[in-house]
Amino acid sequence: MKTIALRFSDNYAPKEGMIFLHQKVIDDNGYVWYGKFGNRISKDIIEEQLKTDDPKLLLIKSGSVERYWLHFTSYQESIPELDKIPEYYRNNCNDIKCWFKVIRFERAEKDVLSKCFVLSSGDCLSNASKHSMNPYFKIEYRGDKDGAI
Repeated sequence: MKTIALRFSDNYAPKEGMIFLHQKVIDDNGYVWYGKFGNRISKDIIEEQLKTDDPKLLLIKSGSVERYWLHFTSYQESIPELDKIPEYYRNNCNDIKCWFKVIRFERAEKDVLSKCFVLSSGDCLSNASKHSMNPYFKIEYRGDKDGAI
């Protein structure tokens, strides 16, 4: 399965953390908008994901071993409805270049990075992420025989 791995941090989130605060909005509304700061992500891979039965991205928490699958149903570049965004980053909406409508976060297996390979280089994501400052990677997940999870 081809997808994208994104780095994230809790630097700007309150002490509860980004995942917890996004999950709270999902619990209250059925979904939340997750914003990606900085450069836009390749629409080709996002559109490829949206054609699958379960579109997802891999989130890699910087400086931590936490990894999550972000399950989403749509993508947009315009600012979504503010009440479906965690309050702590509503004032930064203009800095966010793309938004994912997330229906679920799922903790990824501990060795998920060793099952992901960067499409441009073929390097294992566990190595590439240590030696690169890229905010995201186009990857292929090889978690089982047919590449699905």
